[in-house]
Amino acid sequence: MNSDQLLINEVFHSIQGESSRAGEPCVFVRLRGCPLRCRYCDTEYAFREGAARPVDDLIEQVVAIGCPLVEITGGEPLIQPAVHPFMTALCDRGHVVMIETAGSHDISLCDDRVIRILDLKTPGSGENESIRWENLDDLRPSDEIKFVITDRADYDWMKNVIAEYSLVERVACVLASPVFDQEQGRDIDGCSGLPPVQLAEWMLADRLPVRLQLQLHKFIWDPRTRGV
Repeated sequence: MNSDQLLINEVFHSIQGESSRAGEPCVFVRLRGCPLRCRYCDTEYAFREGAARPVDDLIEQVVAIGCPLVEITGGEPLIQPAVHPFMTALCDRGHVVMIETAGSHDISLCDDRVIRILDLKTPGSGENESIRWENLDDLRPSDEIKFVITDRADYDWMKNVIAEYSLVERVACVLASPVFDQEQGRDIDGCSGLPPVQLAEWMLADRLPVRLQLQLHKFIWDPRTRGV
């Protein structure tokens, strides 16, 4: 892959469904490819679908949409080195740029202006061993931490990690997201959902100062709809 190209799965303008910016209009740039295979993955199509595109063309497309908030996602976007000059170019043009990463690759290479959303993989994901714990040493106050919770064991693991690394004090937001509840017909293939009410009750009982998020886009559109 050339340094001036990125493997792209899709580019779309939608409503941000997660993070502290949930509910805001956002441009999403989804990169192709991921070395992880999380049990609850809802974007498996991004593993292989997509094509190479020049970075300059992508910048023009994003700027033309006219939305200040941009999220780089995947797949796993940090497996492509050209993502860094791409994000820097968007920051230079005045965009607020976020990147969601699984945390298995070095986040310190990101432009200082980029908001890193670090998705720390719980044991229930099946990819817990992939975490690059050194990334926590590079956290900035503007960053966010995300945990996808499959069960009580994941929740307890999250609590321990939050306490051990003082995450609430170190980042802008700590997010806890339940896997979609199968009783609502919104389960992800290969992994049973967790009722949001269950996660909410655990958080309230423990007075845990994290933000519960429910993937807003999956309530606006069918949860398997692409490009939203």
